[in-house]
Amino acid sequence: MEKVLDSHGRWRNRIVSFRVSEEEAKIINDKVALSGLKKQEYIIRRLCEKEIVVNGNPRVYIALKNRLNEVYEELKRITGAGEVDDVLTEVIELIAVTMNGMKED
Repeated sequence: MEKVLDSHGRWRNRIVSFRVSEEEAKIINDKVALSGLKKQEYIIRRLCEKEIVVNGNPRVYIALKNRLNEVYEELKRITGAGEVDDVLTEVIELIAVTMNGMKED
């Protein structure tokens, strides 16, 4: 069988896996969706401390729209600032950074 190389000529034959909590999985999935990258590429770039540049495309805009709607519904439900959890705070910060970065382009 012939080796299948990725677009950069790398042969990726190693598997890395790990366990995360529900909250951690949600944060990872949100960050991946808002980056516009595939999960594997996002995690590799983060672990290798490479820059992640978000390019506005339909996939990113849809993820932003969907996540903003979810945040809006959650904020409507909350009656006091003490009810805002760390996951929601982190998602709001990520959305703000992403949108500010898109505005600068």
